[in-house]
Amino acid sequence: MYNLIGKVLFFTIIFSVFISSTALMVSRVSLNRHVWLAGFFANVLDFFYLPLRHLFVKFSDSRILDKWMASLKNMAHKSAFAKTSKRIILAPHCMRALDCPAHSTREGIQCKSCGKCVFTRLKKDSETNGYKLFILTGSSFVKRILQMEKADGVLLIACDYELNKVMRALKGKKVVTYGVPMENDGCYGTEVDYQKVLDAFETFKY
Repeated sequence: MYNLIGKVLFFTIIFSVFISSTALMVSRVSLNRHVWLAGFFANVLDFFYLPLRHLFVKFSDSRILDKWMASLKNMAHKSAFAKTSKRIILAPHCMRALDCPAHSTREGIQCKSCGKCVFTRLKKDSETNGYKLFILTGSSFVKRILQMEKADGVLLIACDYELNKVMRALKGKKVVTYGVPMENDGCYGTEVDYQKVLDAFETFKY
């Protein structure tokens, strides 16, 4: 009996290493070209996320893992996101100007379109393309906003860690996520390549 249990455990470990390593390679490739079974491999990485993140923290950079996973999930979600009918944008307040005059509410930062940062343009373009923009000071706002808006599509603008975090948190919910990664992370002074935002609007045009 113990011999059988040992063999089952051994082959389980071997299979886990094989499938998670394969999923990592596929996620890395997804940065540059289309891959097959993106949804399956995204689920594999979600399942093994904590041990994989521990390895990346110890031997590399966990942000790399989040970047690969967010890319793979974008590929997996692309078709479903295109079919969504009510979309919102969730963006982080760290992209706003340091002297931003807007105030915070239960729905996030209320942009005044003062022209001091990217949100003036993003607010206008979001409305033009059929999205409602929410500028968040933390991921705790996400649940409240989704309950309030009843959106089925969420376009995320965030650093790779937050993209992957929110995508994982909303997995299995009645909402499809798609992410636009920022150029850097931090508490302030972050930026997004705005062309990537425009590309997302064009790709998922109603």
